[in-house]
Amino acid sequence: MNKNRYIIGELQEFFAKNDSSKAINSISTIMNSIRIQSKVIGSVKNPNCKFTCLQVLQLLVLFPFFSIKNAANYSSSALGKMFVCHKDMFYRFMNDGNINWRRIIYSVFRQVYSRVKRRTTLKSDIRCVIIDDTDLPKTGFKTEKIGKVFSHTQMKPILGFKAMFLCFTDGVSQFLLDFSLHGEEGKRSDKPQGLSKKQTEARYCKEHSEDKRIARRSAEYFASKIETAISMLKRSIIEGVRFDYLLVDSWFTCSELLKFVVSRHFGCHLIGMIKMGKTKYETDLGNKTAPELIKALQKSKSVKYSRSIGYYTATVSAKISGIKVSLLFYRRGKNGNWNALLTSDLKLDVKEAFRLYSRRWVIEVAHKEMKQNLKLGKNQCRDFAGQIAGISLCVLQYNILSYVKRNESYETIGGLFAEISKNSVELSVAEKIWLLIVEVINVIAEVLNCDAMVLTEQVISNDKQIKAVKQAFDRLTPAA
Repeated sequence: MNKNRYIIGELQEFFAKNDSSKAINSISTIMNSIRIQSKVIGSVKNPNCKFTCLQVLQLLVLFPFFSIKNAANYSSSALGKMFVCHKDMFYRFMNDGNINWRRIIYSVFRQVYSRVKRRTTLKSDIRCVIIDDTDLPKTGFKTEKIGKVFSHTQMKPILGFKAMFLCFTDGVSQFLLDFSLHGEEGKRSDKPQGLSKKQTEARYCKEHSEDKRIARRSAEYFASKIETAISMLKRSIIEGVRFDYLLVDSWFTCSELLKFVVSRHFGCHLIGMIKMGKTKYETDLGNKTAPELIKALQKSKSVKYSRSIGYYTATVSAKISGIKVSLLFYRRGKNGNWNALLTSDLKLDVKEAFRLYSRRWVIEVAHKEMKQNLKLGKNQCRDFAGQIAGISLCVLQYNILSYVKRNESYETIGGLFAEISKNSVELSVAEKIWLLIVEVINVIAEVLNCDAMVLTEQVISNDKQIKAVKQAFDRLTPAA
């Protein structure tokens, strides 16, 4: 490959010549338009590497689109035949603790979303950000910082990490803005993070210089999720993100997050699910818990049936930590369990609150799609820096797919990913067929005691079908 040529430009040219799908062409087009400066990446180019840091990053982003599971499988892939390099180049880049993954993600988001805004027909749709976490299960004990975390889906401790994501949605598309990786210290002092002494000793350990970015990521590992969530929101605002509502589930609905949101100068609000627990709210009905409030509302016949959403509802004004909020109670049917939303937007009615809060599910869908299609959490790097890099790459890949999905009108990210993978797999099949033919010709040449290259040229010149396979393979391996 010519060092002075762009990787994405070469891919774009290749797929255009081969009349590939609009999906893979769209991926190439958007990636070719993204500009990331070296100072944004933060890493220093290895003098012995023929690829720049940006080119290594671009190749890593392309991995799932060419059915490449990890760096070890790169050399045998179609992409590896086009851009020849060793797996160590990728591992060295991913394990670099000074790469500024957050700046890279925000840089790509700003460029992608600016293109969305230029093309959109929506003039004033409501923008929301969502915070939620998800389990990243692991199977081995050798990863740095690995430990047991409590899974709320399985309702038991599991080996792995918790990843907390910040997601942005305008009602049509969603993009991931930031994430943090968390562990839990555990309740027993003799089993830190739920691990035995033998399991703890099996973990990979590495000293991180305090001036490196991975040291700041490490500091988040045992930090409060609420404090980290507020830091994420602050960072997003500094990066120029503006939103109308923050959507969270009952785990994240708290006075600290509420205070932060309502104090922003651009006028945003919180909508969160609350637990029907022991937290007391100041109301005209007295200082009462959520279960006590709904009993009082039922007694005063303030419960109404909403045909538009199909729920029995009741609304009450309240205060929490001195901040005015609305509590929106709802239940399905006369015998269903009561639940409630809390919002700092006092003008919001139940129907609109429901409509907006339903957007929170896009982050659950994003988690599922990244795990199924982009192998979120399957990174096998021992280094904590490598784990951060793996999740960051998933975020970049998801945001690019989300943009293409919106522009090309695919119904789901999964459907889009299937088409992209199908086309890249077809290249791998052509490559494998040709390598098999070459292997057979080499065996024949050895038996006949003749030159394998001469015999190959003779076979190709006398067989149109084999010549076609050879031409397909030649397009996969441009001359250096």
